Amino acid sequence: ASGASDIILYKIDVPANRYDLLCLEGLVLHFFPVQTAAVRPHAVAAVLRNITFTQERYDSFIELQEKLHQNICRKRSLVAIGTHDLDTISGPFTYTAKPPGDICFKPLNQTKEYTATQLMSLYKTDSHLRHYLHIIEDKPVYPVIYDSNGIVLSMPPIINGDHSKISLKTKNVFIECTATDVTKAKIVLDMMVTMFSEYCSQPFTKEKLTSEFINRKVGINESTEKIAQLLTRMCLRSQATGVGDEIEVEIPPTRSDVIHACDIMEDAAIAYGFNNITRTTPRTYTVANQFPLNKLTELLRQDLAAAGFTEALNFALCSQEDIADKLGKKISETKAAHISNPKTAEFQVARTTLLPGLLKTIAANRKMPLPLKLFEISDVVLKDETKDVGASNSRRFCAVYYNKSPGFEVIHGLLDRTMQLLEVQPACGEGYHIQAADDSTFFPGRCAEIFVRGKSVGRLGVLHPDVINRFELTMPCSALEMDIEPFL
Repeated sequence: ASGASDIILYKIDVPANRYDLLCLEGLVLHFFPVQTAAVRPHAVAAVLRNITFTQERYDSFIELQEKLHQNICRKRSLVAIGTHDLDTISGPFTYTAKPPGDICFKPLNQTKEYTATQLMSLYKTDSHLRHYLHIIEDKPVYPVIYDSNGIVLSMPPIINGDHSKISLKTKNVFIECTATDVTKAKIVLDMMVTMFSEYCSQPFTKEKLTSEFINRKVGINESTEKIAQLLTRMCLRSQATGVGDEIEVEIPPTRSDVIHACDIMEDAAIAYGFNNITRTTPRTYTVANQFPLNKLTELLRQDLAAAGFTEALNFALCSQEDIADKLGKKISETKAAHISNPKTAEFQVARTTLLPGLLKTIAANRKMPLPLKLFEISDVVLKDETKDVGASNSRRFCAVYYNKSPGFEVIHGLLDRTMQLLEVQPACGEGYHIQAADDSTFFPGRCAEIFVRGKSVGRLGVLHPDVINRFELTMPCSALEMDIEPFL
């Protein structure tokens, strides 16, 4: 399309951590929570004073809100932004939650007052707002912000009140962000304030570091003035202080990704160009080595496949029912790590066993010719109070045999082959052996516990018919599951 237009358009790739580049102002720039726990627990606010709007600035201001809503705000589910003409309202402001029938106000661009219940019905046909109704419509109370005179500023995350709407004549802007994530709320508020602070005035944070630090970390040899120029190109206004090789760097609130001097060093490297950095031989000579647990896993995978079993890879998250009820166990006995806010019933907990995943794989492939022989070697997650995160991973090996007969001898044979590969002899004491055990997942009298050097590492047996039925299977099935970390 060369020559078709005199307008030059630029396509700019915006990294995931650079929310400050979502509007023109961000590209041009070089550089009181209250609890409503039932719905949106956090709120933060700020004021832009003596701002001067032109039509372009006003349009960009509104457009930035929408871009942030679709981006970091996750379609208003994490954060909702409200902007108001401060001169039409009076503080202090109250953020609370009320039953929808008790909230009544004139919403933006409407001519009469509605209750919150009526608004939810009104906006079900609105092409823009109907996408956000689900966030609060099933809640017993809706969030609402009032000024000191009882005027409704907004009912987040749906709509603002018409009384405080901003216009080109607005001189003081009140910005409020309500959120389920207070960190995201602060980032969004910083973006809104900083992008338009150039039309008011707003000081930025400053940090000092040395050009020697950047040269050493990046692997270059540039002057202090040159490095200051590189950082300025990355929207971090910088200048040499004149004290040795010290550089003073302005960190605007929009740069929430800058939390350490290393982040400034990274920006200098990006501006310099990674391809322009001279390749050098590291002073320390080291030889990389495969993580022992992963190496053992890879070796086992090859030989288990050679034994006629097909590998499956399943999700690390599953439902509570999969690891408890369907296996004939109680969820309290599983030591499962629970997801605090699961999005679906299929992803409620981290799996504590590999068996449900393989049984669901068989259920999804019942039309395949029998027998079905599957295995998986992956991590399970168990609560562990000795760890700083409260849980730990455990590498497990699981195999199932599904046919018209249980095939316990097939699974037992696979156990013997696995032990042969791991160079563990069939013997009590220093070798391995199995002994009868009771487990609600397995058929009574058809379950055995695996002991290696006197320590239990797993179980094998014929699955209980109830377990098979709960996974919508119709044929007998035998299974083996064991921990492989003791064999390192």
